[in-house]
Amino acid sequence: MIGKRGEEIACWYLKRRGFDILEQNYRYKKGEIDLIASKDNWLIFVEVRVRNNDAYGYPEQSISAQKEELLLATAEHYLHTHPNKHCQIRFDILSITLQANRSTVRHFEDAIG
Repeated sequence: MIGKRGEEIACWYLKRRGFDILEQNYRYKKGEIDLIASKDNWLIFVEVRVRNNDAYGYPEQSISAQKEELLLATAEHYLHTHPNKHCQIRFDILSITLQANRSTVRHFEDAIG
């Protein structure tokens, strides 16, 4: 439930900033990419991390080395199976902390890889 809410916020956040959402929850074997977006000749693979609070660290700190490897392998599969008309690719993290009245979103560009 928390992850789904976080992805809804992430889509809203990216769309408001001019990103086109191409895919949600793209899966390959054991890997998953939360969002695949494009903007200004960039293809962006987005990992969404969500927490209710920062008591145990920021959401973006919860990405393990194994998760990074799975993201990279899944992105490679996506690139092989979808013609890439974009000039450049990058991996972003959207870190979302859910709060009662509003959520905090931090966007880290080119943060993985």
